[in-house]
Amino acid sequence: MLSETLQHGLRDYSIGEKIRELRLRKKIGLVELASHTGLSPGLISKIERGRLFPTLPTLLRVALVFSVGLGYFFADDRSRHIFAVTRKKERKRFSIRPESKEAPLFFECLDFNAIERKFNSYLADFPARSKGKPFAHEHDGVEFIHVLSGKLVLTMRDEETVLEAGDSVYFDSTVTHGYHRGGSRPCTAIVTVAP
Repeated sequence: MLSETLQHGLRDYSIGEKIRELRLRKKIGLVELASHTGLSPGLISKIERGRLFPTLPTLLRVALVFSVGLGYFFADDRSRHIFAVTRKKERKRFSIRPESKEAPLFFECLDFNAIERKFNSYLADFPARSKGKPFAHEHDGVEFIHVLSGKLVLTMRDEETVLEAGDSVYFDSTVTHGYHRGGSRPCTAIVTVAP
C-alpha cells in the first residue's frame, strides 16, 4: 500500500489519464490493449481511472504498445505540448563555409527554441556576391525546400532542377545533393530537413 504522500505525488503525473488519452487517440479498446500488453482489462481500467498506480514493468508494457518512452508518462504536460517561438532578432546567421568571405550559402535556424524537434527548418540565403557551388552531401531522411525569392539550382546526382520563387521540392536526402543560387540575383529559401 502506498503512503498518502506517494499517492498524491503520483496523481500529479496523471499517468492513468495519459494512458486513456493514448488509447482513445489510437482507437484501441480496453480488451484490445489488454491483449497487446498481457494485462487484464479490469486492471487497465483501474489504472486509467487513477484507482491503481502501475509498476514500471506494467507501464513499460503499455508504453511499448504506443511507441512512447517511459518519460512520456512523467513529463510535464507543458513540455509534451510543444510551443516555441523564435523571434527574428534571436536567430543566428551561419555560413556554410566559415573560412570563406564569399560563401555560397548562409543559413539561420528557424526552430532552435523548440525542444525534441521532429524536423529542422532553416532560412537559406544565397547572396548575389556568392561564388561556386556548395559541396555535395547526403544525410538520412527527407528534405523540403520552398524558394521565397530568386532562383535556386538543385543538383541531385548529376541532374539539375531550377526552382523559381514560389516553387517547392521534396526529396529523399539520402541521395547525394547540393544547391546554389541560379542567375545573378540573390536567392532565399526555406529548407526543412526531417530525419
